[in-house]
Amino acid sequence: MPRGRSSTERARQSVAAPARERSAPRPPLWVEEPARRRRLPDPVRTAAVRAVIIVAVTLVQAMVAFLTALAGSWLSFPMVLSSVASTVVATWGVLDVWVTRQVWNQRHGVVSVPSSTARRLRRERRRARRQERAAERGKVPIRVRVRRREGAGQLSHS
Repeated sequence: MPRGRSSTERARQSVAAPARERSAPRPPLWVEEPARRRRLPDPVRTAAVRAVIIVAVTLVQAMVAFLTALAGSWLSFPMVLSSVASTVVATWGVLDVWVTRQVWNQRHGVVSVPSSTARRLRRERRRARRQERAAERGKVPIRVRVRRREGAGQLSHS
């Protein structure tokens, strides 16, 4: 065994080595990535969570009904009846998610008209807002103003 260093020096170096490793920058544990899809609106998400819980309980209940039927237990018949009722409630829960999503889209979501029609409607709304603002300022509305003729502003006509 080489006698160049004492045992306390070796102990200090072994303690200092992990400290140096800790001081090196590590990559973060959590990297934030942009979402691929937008988050569901709150009412739709609430309905979806409710539906998932109801469906999970229904599946557990159906499994218990199946196992009690295999075991020949007296609990089998009430469990089968409650499983049928639970299936109806689970179907309602899933339909509730679908209906809530459709209602949300109709009230707040996608405009279901062709883009050209939507553009024309936006243009008309903008024109009406401009006219209202001009009227508030005491100016003449836009449609009354003289429109530029073709070729106006050109220095030569070719």
